[in-house]
Amino acid sequence: MSTTSHEVFDATPEGDAPELKRVLGPKLLLLFIVGDILGAGVYAVTGTMAGTVGGIVWLPFLLAFVVATLTAFSYLELVTQYPQAAGAALYTHKAFGIHFVTFLVAFAVVCSGITSASTSANVLAQNFFGGLEINGWMGLPGQGVITAVAMGFMLLLAVINLRGVGESVKFNVVLTLVEMTALCIVIGVGFFVMTQGTGNAGEIFVFNDYQDKGLFLAVTAATSIAFFAMVGFEDSVNMVEETQHPEKIFPRTMLTGLGIAVILYMLVAVSVVSVLSPTELENIREAEGAALLEVVHKGSPDFPIDRIFPFLAVFAVANTALINMLMASRLIYGMARQRVLPPALGKVLPVRRTPWAGIVFSTVLALGLIWYVTSDPESNIVANLSGTTAFLLLCVFTVVNVACLILRRKRDPNREVFFTSPGQLPLVAALLCAFLAGPWVGRNVIQYQIAGGLMAIGVALWFITWLINRRTNRTAGTGADEA
Repeated sequence: MSTTSHEVFDATPEGDAPELKRVLGPKLLLLFIVGDILGAGVYAVTGTMAGTVGGIVWLPFLLAFVVATLTAFSYLELVTQYPQAAGAALYTHKAFGIHFVTFLVAFAVVCSGITSASTSANVLAQNFFGGLEINGWMGLPGQGVITAVAMGFMLLLAVINLRGVGESVKFNVVLTLVEMTALCIVIGVGFFVMTQGTGNAGEIFVFNDYQDKGLFLAVTAATSIAFFAMVGFEDSVNMVEETQHPEKIFPRTMLTGLGIAVILYMLVAVSVVSVLSPTELENIREAEGAALLEVVHKGSPDFPIDRIFPFLAVFAVANTALINMLMASRLIYGMARQRVLPPALGKVLPVRRTPWAGIVFSTVLALGLIWYVTSDPESNIVANLSGTTAFLLLCVFTVVNVACLILRRKRDPNREVFFTSPGQLPLVAALLCAFLAGPWVGRNVIQYQIAGGLMAIGVALWFITWLINRRTNRTAGTGADEA
């Protein structure tokens, strides 16, 4: 959920500047996309979705996949037309040419990474203590302890980030396999229960209106929640300069990755419904990020799988949070270097060469978010943070889909076209993303407050930087040479 390019507003290569090494073929790119989509999303939202629609929890995953795929078509058209590692910010700038609009999109991506990492921190803490409880090592602590561990984890990520993390493709493959293994355990438990004749397979097509919303509103609300689990595919466009023949392999690989993810999600949903009773589906919302752990625990009482699963989940979720914070801090650094955020946020450690100011800034925002959402003991922490992430990215995707239509009209007729989103699908995708971002889906008002507060901080910093640039006769988009 991030943009890694330092050239936020224009990623056009300059002169003889060295290019990134193209090491990703179709298989490694597919593993990167699948691993990026899976992440913490399904752990974070499944419980909330089940507590909204009951047995048909698989349907919102399918609908979210449709919306994500339509948006992916727009990304594929743009990434094959502009194969540069700057993502949504680059496409917005190419389409509209307004620095402030580009800034809003870029900072929204930053904020989505921070809220996503904060979600992951809470999910990690819940699964960690759930694992300790299941193994009999300690009882489940209060929310205060869980929050403290989530905050401590964010500080640990900051330390790792400050030391510098060399993420290799092979390491990403290992993490992706761990993530898939954890989900396959959930799926295996569900199908094992069904083969024993003790499952609730008949509930798979049953809509349970636990919140008295009606079918349409309940499914719409759950689809908006499920969208958090489908995001991540957009990150892959930042790997375009490290991909072999991206124009040819990106479309097929990205769509395949989305397909694999939704199949796994729907199988997980079927397993959840098969293992848990309708009453348990209604109450699973309270489990928040530990919902899948409860499924494994109930479905495999005679096997030690449930003792291992929470720690696999912790590993997968930790990787998601680390990537989010890495990318958020780098994008803050990039915007500071482009002088659209205060230059002080572009400071780099002299030895480690890591963007310490961006890391500190993003970590402080994440800690503030965790504290804010836990200040209300009755709030659903994971749901509010994941919902804020989905809202921010739905807004970004709306802009990207519109940008796709605009840039299609600006396309050079003499330039080879590798992929075009069919007909007016970008417009359909823009309308669907805008619809899912609206208050009519039942989104908690706190999610708008969090997103608005974060964006207000960004606009305030942008305005301060604008004043500084005006007094020093500098312009936004002029990179700083100094560290």
